[in-house]
Amino acid sequence: MEKRYIQLYTGEGKGKTTASIGLCIRALGAGWKVLFVQFLKQGEYSEIKSLKRFKPQIEIIQFGVGKFVRGKPSNEEIRMANEGIEFVKEQMKYYDLVILDEINVAIHFNVISLEKVLDLIEHRPQSTELVLTGRWAKEELIKIADLVTEIRPIKHYFKKGVKSRTGIEK
Repeated sequence: MEKRYIQLYTGEGKGKTTASIGLCIRALGAGWKVLFVQFLKQGEYSEIKSLKRFKPQIEIIQFGVGKFVRGKPSNEEIRMANEGIEFVKEQMKYYDLVILDEINVAIHFNVISLEKVLDLIEHRPQSTELVLTGRWAKEELIKIADLVTEIRPIKHYFKKGVKSRTGIEK
């Protein structure tokens, strides 16, 4: 078996989740089994609708209430994130690729502890490629990742008042 690595996509720019979805598509094309887990998010975003077309090779699960963005997280958000980490710990051995979308944001806002994520990484099966996404990646995660990509904005039409568009941002 080929060695599997830990990848981290972070930064202030648009495209971290999109990059991880591109990796999903590539992995699915190679016959891999994929687990795509979103933290903090809830809902039928366009990317979720697209990925569902690849079932049963991909499992998509959201552990979020979909309302928390900034400030103090709700008890429900914390409960769901911890449930998500435990689910991933139990299930990741069955997958070739596991994506933890927005996990860095969940850590940043103390929805999930850095220690729990580090423990999950430490117990990751070597047969599983692991991807962590989201702004504000902790230095500890950057140090242990094998590949780190920082996405930074140069120019964005949001600054001109353009709202999220279906098919592009949502």
